[in-house]
Amino acid sequence: MYWLPVVVVAALVLGYSALSGLVWWITADAYQRGAKAMREFPGDEVDALAALVTSETRPLSERNRAVWALGQIGDGRALPALERLYTGVPCDHARYLCQYELKKAIEKCRGEHQPPAWLPFMPRRTAGTAAR
Repeated sequence: MYWLPVVVVAALVLGYSALSGLVWWITADAYQRGAKAMREFPGDEVDALAALVTSETRPLSERNRAVWALGQIGDGRALPALERLYTGVPCDHARYLCQYELKKAIEKCRGEHQPPAWLPFMPRRTAGTAAR
């Protein structure tokens, strides 16, 4: 049974590595969406995504993905645009932005729902700053 601690440690390291990789992959995807938005709207990723979210000429599905990306980036500069669109009423995905995603994005941009401090290598944000 001398191998049991080695297997447990290996499983923990593998699991944590997978979790860290997934978090970094999601964050990278959000920044890629921001880079794509920068081709059409002025400013950095946050500015361009915020402009995309508020654009009435863009498809609703694209605007919802921009809301998600802003939440993943977690920069407080996106709060005015997100809060302007958040009504708190039940979602009507055929006509309006997803209120649930808006609420989550607002919370993340305020610095809520952060990984615990004891987890190393996880991106942490403070309100008004983006994690890279």
